Amino acid sequence: MTENNTGSAFELGTDGPKVIVVGVDGSESSWRAAAYAAGLARRQRSLLAMVYVQPMAMASSAGLGVPMAEATSQVAEEIVAQVREAIERMGETATLRWEFHTFAGDPFTGLSQAADELRADAVVVGASEQAGHRIIGSLAVRLVKAARWPVTVVP
Repeated sequence: MTENNTGSAFELGTDGPKVIVVGVDGSESSWRAAAYAAGLARRQRSLLAMVYVQPMAMASSAGLGVPMAEATSQVAEEIVAQVREAIERMGETATLRWEFHTFAGDPFTGLSQAADELRADAVVVGASEQAGHRIIGSLAVRLVKAARWPVTVVP
């Protein structure tokens, strides 16, 4: 803490997160994470930044890139529609500031980039539903190991 010229103490940061980033991909665990993050954002009066990471178009040299890009864009549009429906169900009494962002790449790189660019104070993700992640590590583990933001993993 430092003193400003009026004699009162100035504290860097705030008493809660200003921006909460949540990764969404349409899976059940990502919807649970989004619901949890929305509750946090609403109570803390934070901005909820929902992030969908579009997979990089594989085999674009083989001509498969355009259909893959169209499919991932369609997934993003479906997620936004579902988010809007969920917020409408919350009613007018619930005030939630939210944004939807898409980033390209693998989930770790995309969410990391989003959290950095949006100046996230917290990152929320759903627990991995893939059995292989117990062996090679999940997105959540990689985000925690990056040690750049508080990370909450929602089961």
